[in-house]
Amino acid sequence: MKKRDYYEVLGLNRDADAAAVKKAYRKLAKKYHPDSNAKNAQAEERFKEVTEAYSVLSDEKKRKLYDQFGHAAFEGDGFQYQSGAEGYGAPYGEYREYHFNEDGMDDIFQQFFGGGFQNSGFQGGGFSRDGFGGGPFENFRQESFGKRGMDINAQVTISFEEAAFGGKKMIHLQDQETGMLQSLEVNIPAGIEDGKTIRLRGKGMAGTPGGEPGDLLLKVQIAKKPGFERKGMDVYTRLFIPFTTAVFGGEVQVQTLYGPVVCRIKEGTRSGTKIRLRGKGIVSMKDASLYGDQYAVVEIQVPQNLNPEAEKKLKEFQRAFEGSGRKSAA
Repeated sequence: MKKRDYYEVLGLNRDADAAAVKKAYRKLAKKYHPDSNAKNAQAEERFKEVTEAYSVLSDEKKRKLYDQFGHAAFEGDGFQYQSGAEGYGAPYGEYREYHFNEDGMDDIFQQFFGGGFQNSGFQGGGFSRDGFGGGPFENFRQESFGKRGMDINAQVTISFEEAAFGGKKMIHLQDQETGMLQSLEVNIPAGIEDGKTIRLRGKGMAGTPGGEPGDLLLKVQIAKKPGFERKGMDVYTRLFIPFTTAVFGGEVQVQTLYGPVVCRIKEGTRSGTKIRLRGKGIVSMKDASLYGDQYAVVEIQVPQNLNPEAEKKLKEFQRAFEGSGRKSAA
């Protein structure tokens, strides 16, 4: 099927500026985007056609080539042109011969081969494939046909638990060009750290016809979890214990990412003491058999709003404690 003129595809005049090209693309891409036209093959083809036209007309160099040579400038089966030439070439890789008029000959070689015809292997009235030298023309082909699309950078926020345990997460991203929302399922690796990047291959910008799409790079931001702080693979929490438990010892319950555990508090435990819970931290991204630890930092609760009897008992304790201190000092 013969391709339509790119300007016609976008509904533009040939003198349209870059802003007009972008505006026309955004309007049509939004109209024919697959997310808004499920199971509509015709809309999908129009979306591809619009995207292909935009990839050429939005690029100054490609647009100049298209204006001069049309679709032939980007066809994979050979490069054809008429400027200053009486004929056109055979498919790339075969012997090809050109017959040039004198007018404009230097301009053609300067544009595609980096110099005038006298330095380009031109002999008499014919020009063979060997005359290309394999260099500049190859570079031109690589840039024009099948160029990889650009990567897209975005940010995704995940919960503390999602970062710790991993799993699948559905995210929604808005295309800045078309305004369309795109839904993607992302696999969150267990143990990922704040600021790390998840790469989704092929989810970036579309490449030129024949080229691979770019990637989507998601920078991870981990949400805060009240009462928990992460340091590498280790987790820190605060453990509030009664004054009497700190003095006499006892058992208390500690919350972890894996559920509550019971810890033994030694007699005379001071505020700021760290209780280590082995293996209750974050799993290693490199080795699923390795886990960090959880450290419960003790904070002693000071009694408040004592009733008269409790206040009396506490003062008796204070006097006995001070008396014991004086004796031991003696």
